[in-house]
Amino acid sequence: MAKYKTMRHFFLAILMISGLSSMAQSNANDIFAAGVEDAERFTNDYFGPLSEGALYSISNGWYNSGKAKPLGGFEISIIGNMANFKNKDDKKAFVLNTADYENLQFVDGSASKVVASALGDLEGIRVFVEGEIAPGITQREEFELPSGLSGEGINFVPSAFIQASVGLIKGIELKARFLPKVDTDDVSVGFYGVGLQHELTSLLPAEKIWPVAISGVIGYAHLDGSYDFTDTGVIAGQDQRIEMTMNTWTFQAVVSTKLPVINFYGGIGYLKGKSTTDFLGTYESGFITSPSVEDPFSLTREVSGVTANVGTKLKLGFFRLHADYTIAAFNSLSFGINFGFR
Repeated sequence: MAKYKTMRHFFLAILMISGLSSMAQSNANDIFAAGVEDAERFTNDYFGPLSEGALYSISNGWYNSGKAKPLGGFEISIIGNMANFKNKDDKKAFVLNTADYENLQFVDGSASKVVASALGDLEGIRVFVEGEIAPGITQREEFELPSGLSGEGINFVPSAFIQASVGLIKGIELKARFLPKVDTDDVSVGFYGVGLQHELTSLLPAEKIWPVAISGVIGYAHLDGSYDFTDTGVIAGQDQRIEMTMNTWTFQAVVSTKLPVINFYGGIGYLKGKSTTDFLGTYESGFITSPSVEDPFSLTREVSGVTANVGTKLKLGFFRLHADYTIAAFNSLSFGINFGFR
């Protein structure tokens, strides 16, 4: 299904802020041929796990130490995150039961089958829709359900951004993350976030003799993007676009060593996030329902849960490196190149 491969790449490209020009260019009515209700149900099950992985991906990398920077201290970081789903079979596939659909049926007559989500790799599963286009005249349309990112050898949901941190008053560090705005004829993407770290051990007497630093961290991240694919010929219609927003809140308790060169840190916390994806415009929906539909549906996915991570940071004067691993619903690897003072 070319349309779903296009949308899958859109989600991935928004997170990487690149690659939208490689969208599929073929015509396909695909799941819209089964009607809006069937299309909405399938699309929600298909894209939901990818949205969840993206929410976890953009929420990582808020800290690399439990020690807040002193007044005037700063650090500029280039951070990359990878939310892994290689071993998450429950996110890579879902059960499509034709009893839940009005018009969609499997070509081989099965009542239900396990099919790929946008993270999966199952291929070759064919379905059909059949309907009356005129009195006494029926039409049947067959197509193959889409595979997912695993089928293309991709087993993680990436994100990348620039993050700046600056020390304010004693024990408080302000953070901001962003990507330069991308705005072309077809694509518009924006990403930003703000965070605050408060070092609790800075409030204790004789803080310098403590072997560790303990902090609380709060972070908010926002991503929004739109992709106008009217001219790609993916599906007939007008003013067709996808608009997506993602918002996450992260709350962490962090502890780290305070050595001169190499340090170790860890944290435990809670993540809450929400993704909304709107399919807008006019679409030629096939022969089951009306010839076209406008603004067919909106998809929402929410995540929440406990997270824990461990990592290490190497400090060589102005230049620093860090890497950490997060255990959560989507385990993630985060790494960064940092340039800082104090």
